[in-house]
Amino acid sequence: MTEVADWIAARLTGPPPVPRPRSGRSDVLPHLTSSGIGAHDAWRTLRDTVLPTAFPTDHPRYLAFVGGAPTPVSVLADAALSAAAVYGGSELEAGAVVGAEDEAIGWLRDVVGYPAQAHGAFTSGGSTANLSALVAARHGRTNAAGRAPEIVVAAASAHASVRAAAEIMGCQVVLAGTVDTALEASDLRPVLDQLDPANVVAVVTSAGATNTGAVDELDAIADLCAERGLWLHVDAAYGGAALLAASHRPLFAGIERSSSVTIDPHKWLFTPIDCAAVLYREPARARAAHRQHAHYLDAVNDDEASNPSDYTIHLTRRARGLPLWVSLLAYGTDAYVDAVERCLACAGYAAKQIEAHPVLEIVTDPQLSVVLFRRLGWSAEDYARWSEAARLSGLGLVTPTRHAGETVLRLCFVNPTTTEADVDLVLASLTEPAR
Repeated sequence: MTEVADWIAARLTGPPPVPRPRSGRSDVLPHLTSSGIGAHDAWRTLRDTVLPTAFPTDHPRYLAFVGGAPTPVSVLADAALSAAAVYGGSELEAGAVVGAEDEAIGWLRDVVGYPAQAHGAFTSGGSTANLSALVAARHGRTNAAGRAPEIVVAAASAHASVRAAAEIMGCQVVLAGTVDTALEASDLRPVLDQLDPANVVAVVTSAGATNTGAVDELDAIADLCAERGLWLHVDAAYGGAALLAASHRPLFAGIERSSSVTIDPHKWLFTPIDCAAVLYREPARARAAHRQHAHYLDAVNDDEASNPSDYTIHLTRRARGLPLWVSLLAYGTDAYVDAVERCLACAGYAAKQIEAHPVLEIVTDPQLSVVLFRRLGWSAEDYARWSEAARLSGLGLVTPTRHAGETVLRLCFVNPTTTEADVDLVLASLTEPAR
């Protein structure tokens, strides 16, 4: 136990580890046996053989996808949560843990600008949060044929989980706008004009599209949804943290008018994986949609209780919001504002360096903390080779994406420990011809 505690302490206080990425296949692992190898050797195998092969999301040059850099306090809270064996589905079983999660939900509610009665819960990720919101949006409604609504209208840039959620629900997705730009009301109106509002589950918009960081025209879209009585869901899984930055909050005007919002604290709010939140402006429908009923649940289904499992699709749940609450308690909300601002500033620095670089070129104006750029003269194969070499060498995790049909590179800044020197190191490696 002491050896594990010492390793965790060193991991949280020392320099970032040097990744040694390898295949994820099991041929790097010892075989399972009937007698086992003992806790001591199992721990050392985990420490020395397994964990070093991952590229950790809190590495300052993990700039692909949307990673996450949990605070030390949140990591410790997450470990304590496991050790305490807390079931986080009901207040009856979790006690004040639920109250702590509710406080964190309340902070997110205020960040979004929702009214005091708004509520929600933490779940495993944006995919589950989006699905939970759409299930709530459809609950208790029927179309002209007497069936549940069958169409989800989504921005073309919407996260892949929206299409997955619709498929799970047996719904069709109708896209509006284009994949590379923010959705505007003028793109959405003609799509809605062709649909029966009674057959529309919800309109799904992005507040920080994963690929570009673009924020849809939320206020005008909220007007359209209000005219037609439609549920507006905002997927702010990545971008919602930028609401904390005074310089960027105007981009989100109208988010407070939505019916539901997804925000992932494990992305840009410095919480361990996995932690997302789904918030409902009017939580009663979500509670009606998600509360499960059985005789063995009678003891927990108290209308006066605050049960997180009433607001998402799963009954069994980890109290994922507790590490966020403990971290907010420890560092204060101002520290979160400062950390988000540092990420935005680092993205701005990267954009300026790219603009001044002789062989690099900005692809589109940076949105939030995402920077898309090209290396002049490179093919898709060149990008792929460079990206793999950077990963295997431990330089950084930067992966290609596509924008307007072109293969480009994408930097996403969600780690406040990423410095200008880290940016310079990555960009310098792109000066040499691809090997």
